[in-house]
Amino acid sequence: MKAENRKLIWISLLLLTVIQSVQAQQLPWTLNDCISYALNNNLQVQQANLESSKQQLYNEQAQAAKLPSLSGSVRKNFNWNKTFDSQTDSYGSLNGSNSTSYSLSSSVTLFNGMKLTNQAKQAALELESSTFYTNMVKESLELNILDAYLQLLFAAENVSNAEKQLEVTTEQLALAQERFNLSVISQSDFLQIKSELASEKLTLANAKNQQSLARITLMQLIELPADSTFEIAAVDLNQFLNKNILPKSGEIFQQAIGIKPQIKKAELDSESAQLNEKIAKASLLPNLSLDAGLGTNYLSSTKSFNYGEQLGNQISPNIGLSLNIPIFQKKQVKTSISLAQISTKNAEIEEKNTKNQLRKEIEQATNNVVAAQREYEASLEGYQSLTESNKVAIEKYEVGLINSVDYLFEKTNLITAESKLLQSKYKLVFYYKILDFYTGTPLTL
Repeated sequence: MKAENRKLIWISLLLLTVIQSVQAQQLPWTLNDCISYALNNNLQVQQANLESSKQQLYNEQAQAAKLPSLSGSVRKNFNWNKTFDSQTDSYGSLNGSNSTSYSLSSSVTLFNGMKLTNQAKQAALELESSTFYTNMVKESLELNILDAYLQLLFAAENVSNAEKQLEVTTEQLALAQERFNLSVISQSDFLQIKSELASEKLTLANAKNQQSLARITLMQLIELPADSTFEIAAVDLNQFLNKNILPKSGEIFQQAIGIKPQIKKAELDSESAQLNEKIAKASLLPNLSLDAGLGTNYLSSTKSFNYGEQLGNQISPNIGLSLNIPIFQKKQVKTSISLAQISTKNAEIEEKNTKNQLRKEIEQATNNVVAAQREYEASLEGYQSLTESNKVAIEKYEVGLINSVDYLFEKTNLITAESKLLQSKYKLVFYYKILDFYTGTPLTL
């Protein structure tokens, strides 16, 4: 490999590394940033776009198939033979001659049972179907990114809560150390607090591990190399919290059925299958085509006329009609029709199944929203109650009215309630966004 080529490769790799580093250091990444980047770089989306481009070519080909064909040909022949002299009863010397022929031919199908027309319609439907498939891939990716983004937000808040708990317990341990030194509390009480501190350090470590895993998951979804400097924008989720709505699955389904790409694709696939049945039946009908041509030639052995005169004098146009009537096709057409009819029924079933699946998903989603609202309200009420109870427990513990066991019991209950509240909050936000997804509202935070 030449030195210049090696240098160019190293420069390209360096630029790629720099670009990826700059991309990873874009701070902070909003949900829209993540979705936009993923849609431009996700391999499944790129494959879906390529499939759509392929269907575009098929569609153009099917539309052009209805046009007349036109072809031209030129042929040059060289011949050698010996002429027979009947007077001498012998063959003469070997003589050569050449000829040139030119021709143009065209043909167009006049009738073939609407086969070409239906094939063109089918290609247009399949092109449109491929577009909806691409939208399906994009929507699925957007939902996954939303979930991963919320998981990372959840993990970050979980780490923050664990750090706060650890800070409080550290202060409590310092107080317990002083009281133990003054023999106000027993060694057992002191060790209980110390053990709690160790447990909370482990909780914080696990929370940070979950945060790192959530970060990697999101970065992999958007096709970004894993980088510890990657950060997402903080989001105030209070604006999304309990709206106390009672979503009606029937209304949402009627709205979703008119906009969701999987429904549109299923409907188009069903139409395409019906056209395929018509295309198969067209093979039972006669095929009528029109052919036309134009030819001329030149023969070197003709000495009376020069090259141009021969070509002009020997122009021979032709036109003809061709009728092909199917009589016996060894059950090929009949089998094709039966298979097409089965495919049509299957496509109709698939369309119904797709609509039923969407209805079931929406019914589940609306139920999840109602349940999540109740869960969040109950978790919030429980957390608020235990927060007040924990304040009282701290005051009592600091003046020695309760021991460390009772205090840690109150604190453990509060930590559990805080964890439940955090989980219910993010669950509620996610289910609200799922409703937005089915109603066609853009996924934003």
